[in-house]
Amino acid sequence: MTKNLVSIAGYDPSAGAGVLLDIGVFERLGFRGFGILTAVTAQNPERVDRVFPLAAHAVVGQFGRLSETAVIAGIKVGMLATAENMAAVRRILGQNRHVPRVVDPVFRSSSGAVLLEKKAWPLFLDILGGKADLITPNLEEAEILVDGPVRSVPAMRKAAAEITRTGHIPCLLKGGHLKGKAVDVLYDGREFTDFEHGRSVKDVHGTGCFLSSAILGHLAEGRTLKEACGLGIALVGKAIREAVPAAAGRWTFDLSRRSNRGPSKGLGRR
Repeated sequence: MTKNLVSIAGYDPSAGAGVLLDIGVFERLGFRGFGILTAVTAQNPERVDRVFPLAAHAVVGQFGRLSETAVIAGIKVGMLATAENMAAVRRILGQNRHVPRVVDPVFRSSSGAVLLEKKAWPLFLDILGGKADLITPNLEEAEILVDGPVRSVPAMRKAAAEITRTGHIPCLLKGGHLKGKAVDVLYDGREFTDFEHGRSVKDVHGTGCFLSSAILGHLAEGRTLKEACGLGIALVGKAIREAVPAAAGRWTFDLSRRSNRGPSKGLGRR
């Protein structure tokens, strides 16, 4: 039977990020995807113009009705928009400890638009702490979470460990925008694993959403955290190479493609 994965995130009408992209990734991996909306955005691959948050009771109501008829095998959390939605999602995650849960913190867009109200930023780990199996910040998001600069691989390791200690969640810190080599750092609470990968010349919209959804899919397959991260990173690299032009200088993922389910070459090293 096909497993059901759920994305709790925002709506991007261009399908370059958010719920629509997440569902496309789930389906690419052979799962059935569902979406719970936290906000509607007016955006295209170049910029976000407006964010229209949904009320927390609407988020809870969507998930409640869906879970009455669908057996949920995993939950990915993306854009939440408001502190109230963060609190609502905390309850949802706490009630679903039996399935893998991946949180991708989304504070603002690459164009600078605020996607989570700023008063909620310092509360993020306090509210969602201990309620997921992995958190996947990028460098900017990590700097917000640790309230300090993260500009080198040693600083990434330090930040990942601090995020894990504070939030009680294993951390995959994405270093794709780091100067020098591209490396992502996983800290599972015991050891570090570095995932080195090629640096893309394409400016692709939605890479963080794609990666966190891919990792959730591999966790739902029963993979270890290290395996799931390595497979997810490898799949994102492949999808970036297959990305298609979306706007001047920007690219988007081709959701019509399906994974070949072949073995990964990106399982990382200690």
